[in-house]
Amino acid sequence: MNKLWTMICLSSAFLFNVSATSATDRWAEFSAPPAMPAAVKSGKAPVNGIEMYYAIYGSGEGTPILMIHGGLGYADIWASQVADLSRDHTVIVADSRGHGRSTSTDAPYAYDLMASDYVALLDYLQIGKVALVGWSDGGIIGLDFAMKHPERLTKLFAHAANTNTEGVDPDGFETKPFLAYIDHCKEVYARISPTAKQYEAFLKQMNVMWESQPNWSDDQLKTIDVPTVIAVGDRDEIIVRKHTEHIAETVPGAKLVILKDVSHFAMLQDPQGYTAAIRAFLEMR
Repeated sequence: MNKLWTMICLSSAFLFNVSATSATDRWAEFSAPPAMPAAVKSGKAPVNGIEMYYAIYGSGEGTPILMIHGGLGYADIWASQVADLSRDHTVIVADSRGHGRSTSTDAPYAYDLMASDYVALLDYLQIGKVALVGWSDGGIIGLDFAMKHPERLTKLFAHAANTNTEGVDPDGFETKPFLAYIDHCKEVYARISPTAKQYEAFLKQMNVMWESQPNWSDDQLKTIDVPTVIAVGDRDEIIVRKHTEHIAETVPGAKLVILKDVSHFAMLQDPQGYTAAIRAFLEMR
């Protein structure tokens, strides 16, 4: 795998440019993920009143990796990364409550609640600590983990996360890649969700959460004491760059990773480069 690394000192963090391919406009496109590899085990875990879909891939002696997808999405978004990382790690993925194949309750969507679902899933699977990789809403859930359930983490890779609503550029929701992502998720939801005809209601409920959450103070972020990477694509259309930089500067000892020539959907636009960034994160001390 061809990897190009450039390290530049940036305040108390580090800036990495990671690229496995040369591409000029891949950031402007959204592509569906490939098929997932065969799982070692999959099923639905009864947690917090829901049935939470999960799947486990590969094996390995190191700390297991938990990968958490973004809002409206589903676990299979990680297909390329799982295919690579499961060669030498145990990788756990799941569909967050109400997403994909998982059910929901009448409780309003909230990041604290979804983080508690994943803690309960780890309990159900009898897994102690994980290295957590989270994208978008998954990255926010990861930050919630780091603040409120640090005993379950060895380290955190939070990609395209925000810590308050000011970190989101609302114009990004009207861009071509994001609109294509919404349409893709709608099509997948109709195929795999237990409530296949309720996507519009689901989207509306998620929008209610996004309008007010997360809403964390800098003092809360400063309580994080697990090794942390804060990552964002250099063309991210949703997350404000200065906001990402502020998170990296605020979380003690955090490293800032800038993913080259990709947008909010970096794991799909540059699968090899994204996986290289995760592997570098896993080796981080």
